[in-house]
Amino acid sequence: MAVRRMEAGPEGTKELRVTPIKNGTVIDHIPSGMGLKVLKILDIDENIGSTVTLLMRSPSKKMSWKDLVKIEDRELVVREVNKIALIAPEATIAIIRDYSVAEKHLVKLPETVVGILKCSNSGCISNGNDPVESKFHVEGKRPPVLRCHYCEREAGDVAAQIV
Repeated sequence: MAVRRMEAGPEGTKELRVTPIKNGTVIDHIPSGMGLKVLKILDIDENIGSTVTLLMRSPSKKMSWKDLVKIEDRELVVREVNKIALIAPEATIAIIRDYSVAEKHLVKLPETVVGILKCSNSGCISNGNDPVESKFHVEGKRPPVLRCHYCEREAGDVAAQIV
C-alpha cells in the first residue's frame, strides 16, 4: 500500500510524497485533466486489486501542468500504450521492477489504429453486423486527428470512442 505523508518543501511549502512502487508502471507527462481518462481506458476502477496513484495538476517544467498515474503490479501491453498515445501523445511510460526503472520510453502514435476506437458513424461498416474491425488513420500529432478508414469520418472525442 502506498503511504502518503506531508513534508516541508522549499520555502516552507507542503509537498505530498508518495512512496515508490516495487513493481508496476508509471505513466508520466499526461496532459493535465486527462489522468482520469487514462484510468478509464485502462479499465481501472475501485475493483482493482493493486494500489493505483493518480496525481492531478502537478507542476511540470516540460508541460507547465501534468497528471501522473502509478499502477502497482501491472505492466502495460502494446494495445494499452497505443490507447494512451491517442489521448496523451507526450506521455512517458516507465516500467518499474524491484523499485528501479527497468524500461522507460515515450509513447508513439501508430500510423493506423485497429480495433481500439469505435466509429461515431452508426452507418459505418465497422458498426454493422459484419465482423469488420474498426480502423482509423492517424493524421497529425498535436492533437492527433483520427479518420475512419471506411467512412472517412473524423473521430471527435477520442477518449470517449476508445473501446
